[in-house]
Amino acid sequence: MTDTPPTAAAQRWILACLSLTTLMPSLDTSIANAGLPTLAQAFGATFAQAQWIVLAYLLTITAAIVSAGRLGDLLGRRRLLVAGIALFTLASLACGLAPTLALLIAARALQGLGAAAMLALTVAMVGETLPKDRTGRAMGLLGTMSAIGTTLGPSLGGVLMAGLGWRTIFLVNVPLGLVNLWLARRWLPRPLPTAAAARPRLDMPGTVLLAATLAAYALAMTSRHFGLLAIAAAGLASFAWVESRSGAPLVRLAMLRDPALGARLAASALVATVIMTTLVVGPFYLARALGLPAAVVGVVLSAGPLVSALTGAPAGRLVDRLGAIRMTFIGLLGMLGGAAALASLPARLGIAGYVGPVVVMTAGYATFQAANNTALMSRVDAAQRGVASGMLSLARNLGLITGASAMGAVFAAATGAATADPAAVAFGLRATFAVGALLIALALAIAARARALVRRRAAGAARGLPV
Repeated sequence: MTDTPPTAAAQRWILACLSLTTLMPSLDTSIANAGLPTLAQAFGATFAQAQWIVLAYLLTITAAIVSAGRLGDLLGRRRLLVAGIALFTLASLACGLAPTLALLIAARALQGLGAAAMLALTVAMVGETLPKDRTGRAMGLLGTMSAIGTTLGPSLGGVLMAGLGWRTIFLVNVPLGLVNLWLARRWLPRPLPTAAAARPRLDMPGTVLLAATLAAYALAMTSRHFGLLAIAAAGLASFAWVESRSGAPLVRLAMLRDPALGARLAASALVATVIMTTLVVGPFYLARALGLPAAVVGVVLSAGPLVSALTGAPAGRLVDRLGAIRMTFIGLLGMLGGAAALASLPARLGIAGYVGPVVVMTAGYATFQAANNTALMSRVDAAQRGVASGMLSLARNLGLITGASAMGAVFAAATGAATADPAAVAFGLRATFAVGALLIALALAIAARARALVRRRAAGAARGLPV
């Protein structure tokens, strides 16, 4: 914590810094995707080889994000966040100057390390630097910036490559990073000094084991390799065993026994799985079932992220006014209605039957994100905010990976053979979002059960009963 709370003007600069810190890694999640054919041609690589330009970034973030959050708790969140911004900026420069595909992929992995620190610590810094009555608003703004980055990435990447060449899709981060570094060093408040004896040591075995486990899971999901999935499951069991015997664990397993915390992480993963499905399944349905040209498909797909960007800040204000718990359920109910509508309306209403439910679903998602993040961070001790923020980002990232792979597999299985038959594709959409609606219903059930458990525990504590 800091000596004195920041002034109103300082709060605005802090929010500007944290917003840019959210925007930059979100932008780079999608900016390279549209350029993969160009990058493959530039390096004389196959498409499978060029895919590692995207995978190296995503896999590094997934493997490192919880460890980055814990390192922030140990070394200082402000210090590590500044270091992450600097690493991301330097790695972006290296990407833009890379002479070979191998060096570009290596630079993208370094970029992912910087992004892991930025994503893991931004939410934690909100709780550390801003008043509680502004937390929901800040979470909504960060959700807006994340959506803007994801939405802007493909279109900005296309414009930059067409006008200035592929290197500029990475070099654009350099001026943004320098501005962000100045903002962070100037406006993020310095924490109070902590006695060296009071700082716990880093759990290196747990850190390495968790990173390897998450990398195996991410690779298993992207390659659909069941052997890697078995390795990830064994790694998770080993990680739990190591952490239960560590004097300074990376993740305190007792945190996960908190029903509210565990439920919020699980719900975050489930809703991210479903929201990613719209970006994976949607293009096939719009192009093959509705016969839309590529340009129109791109416009339609931007509707969801655009609504999410416009909804984030108002949703945050409602969280501050009505409470995080109530808004969590409102967001989940909106997502459930949108997913159920996607399973039924497009076949009857065509493009309007697709866009309408997506708008409802993404508005619900933005509301859920603002409320869920606010509620989760309010339950965590100050010393664990970094690792909790990292776990929250991890849950979302694992959901995105699962949505791209597992829900894509559901769509492929429901569609049948690789055919352009519009009826088969339409059936695949209905089946996939029927599964999606079940996943959101599961998230609702988990949230309701956790809320009931918390209330029973609170009532028992009030009566002096053991909890």
